[in-house]
Amino acid sequence: MSFPEFFDRAPLIRLRDPLAELLGASADGIIEYRFADAVRLAGHACPTVAGAFLMARAALAALYPDDLPERGAIAVLMPAAEEEGTTGVVAQVLTLITGAAGVNGFKGLGGRFARHGLLRFGGDGDGVLFQRRDNGAAVTVSLDLSSVPPHPRLRLLLPAVLQDEADADLRRAFAAAWQDRVRRLLLEHADDPNVVRVRAAAAA
Repeated sequence: MSFPEFFDRAPLIRLRDPLAELLGASADGIIEYRFADAVRLAGHACPTVAGAFLMARAALAALYPDDLPERGAIAVLMPAAEEEGTTGVVAQVLTLITGAAGVNGFKGLGGRFARHGLLRFGGDGDGVLFQRRDNGAAVTVSLDLSSVPPHPRLRLLLPAVLQDEADADLRRAFAAAWQDRVRRLLLEHADDPNVVRVRAAAAA
């Protein structure tokens, strides 16, 4: 798979996963997640996938200001039902990075390392709640893309693409315009507090 070059310039997320270390998947337990990993999971790159990646990054930085985040030690509460809008897509990316899984997740090993039930849906907030399991520290993270609008040509190109009336040149132009917003979000707004909004929260 050939990804756009800016994928390699996007921020990465570095965590420690004790289970990965125990089972030999990573000698030191350190795992790095790149945006391309989220794209492989979702099968596409869009502002939702990029936003979910950046939300996870921001939450982990806030919850672990002085240490590497611990994968599998974070509970995630989504603010909507699983089938509502893009909630499911966002949740899948958050599971990839944090390890927090639904009822179908890993049940643990010897009473440790369980990840099932750490991802829940239907919270009453307006953002995703991330909470450390060891000390209860929690933050809510939301995404506001209003300052990162789509490329101007996207609206003009979309009808032809969806109606299968676009030739190869138009499809390439559409793809470039689509990825332009993803690129700007990842490279120009990854640390923009007006886009990725983090605030302290009460434990769930």
